[in-house]
Amino acid sequence: MKTKEIYRCSQCGTTSPRWMGQCPGCKQWNTLEPDVVVKDKPVRSLKEGAALVSLDNPPPETRLKPLPTHIKGLDNLLGKGLVPGGVLLLGGEPGIGKSTLLLQLASSAAGPGQKSVYVSGEESLGQLQGRALRLGLELGNVMAMATNQIEDVLEVMDGPKRPHLIILDSVQTMASGAVDGIPGTVSQVRSVAMQIIEKAKETGVCVVIVGHVTKDGQIAGPKLLEHMVDTVLSLEGDRHRLFRMLRVLKNRFGPTNELLLFEMQSSGMRVVLDPSTFFLQARDERLSGTAVVMGLDGQRPFAVEVQALASKTYLTFPRRTALGLDANRLNLLLAVMEKRLRINLGQLDIYAKIGGGLKLNDPGVDLGLVAAILSSVYDRPLPERSVFWGEVDLNGQVRPVVGQGVRLKQARTLGYDPVFCPTTGKGRDSGCSSIMGFHEHLFGDGQ
Repeated sequence: MKTKEIYRCSQCGTTSPRWMGQCPGCKQWNTLEPDVVVKDKPVRSLKEGAALVSLDNPPPETRLKPLPTHIKGLDNLLGKGLVPGGVLLLGGEPGIGKSTLLLQLASSAAGPGQKSVYVSGEESLGQLQGRALRLGLELGNVMAMATNQIEDVLEVMDGPKRPHLIILDSVQTMASGAVDGIPGTVSQVRSVAMQIIEKAKETGVCVVIVGHVTKDGQIAGPKLLEHMVDTVLSLEGDRHRLFRMLRVLKNRFGPTNELLLFEMQSSGMRVVLDPSTFFLQARDERLSGTAVVMGLDGQRPFAVEVQALASKTYLTFPRRTALGLDANRLNLLLAVMEKRLRINLGQLDIYAKIGGGLKLNDPGVDLGLVAAILSSVYDRPLPERSVFWGEVDLNGQVRPVVGQGVRLKQARTLGYDPVFCPTTGKGRDSGCSSIMGFHEHLFGDGQ
């Protein structure tokens, strides 16, 4: 049993969590007196689902067929589609498109004999309907509910006509009557998540939970939330640009570190089936200071443009600016170039960015960044249809990176030639062992 001290008015019975001179109910003075409330903790019995079973012969309900999403690429991203009883957590910044994507998911996953329920704790039913009409979605088997009480959701999941998919938007707006506190607190988020996950495993309903993120990009609330769910997804991108990236951070039913690219349109999120050259749109190969890099994010290689600008500085300390890549990496590469190539960059402002607003932490960008900077310094374009990747160490050596074979295969498929990458000894790739040889091969004496 759990006890809690409150204050109760002796005149009207109004309760208050703390003592006040005036009763908030009857407005009488000095009528609040301490009282104790006792809460009984319910005793649960052993359920059938908690009994011991043999892994050689699991229960039939554990072998249910996954529910397809009917969104191209999403089933492969998740591994098996929407697994019955699975719980997915989707995080992303405000306005990035989480609700739009999940409303499309609710419509596409609902079919003959399959029903989806969209539970909103942030928007009204009118707002949901208006968004669905703007997107032109089929809503025949999609139900909606606007509530902030998790008990309402559990009742729907336990009903005779339980849905196949429930979308909870969001966990920070839901409250449980079994726990004190306002929605969004650590205790409330933990209680709501535990109840919804337990009910999903019991009933076989697939649940997608939306989670708010902090200013650092981490999902708000206790870290326990990410450990409890089966899959953690992150929707990333810039709200002022058209593309969004859905990244898998954790997946008990499939591979992790997978990536799916979306393009935001008036009709909602559209999957970019071939993102290999999506970030190279309207690129002019005749300009100096640009290089194509075969980057790797997760298991998917794609070509991106690295841009650099070197201009004469009029400041005491030259500027070093990086967008889409680590500024420390830029400074490190500039120091290596000055030391190993014996070129003076101290009188130049250096600006570098990844084209298309993309952000990359791939060490394979190093060689492409060096090539773009040298191209801008000498004001000479790089060879047409050339592609670069490789990690540059402090000695100026170019080292292999993860996914060497996958990058090379994708570069050949896209028709890039020559290929500048760490030495492999295979094919026609221009093997690079150091930036000194790389500089001599491309620019000679630099004149």
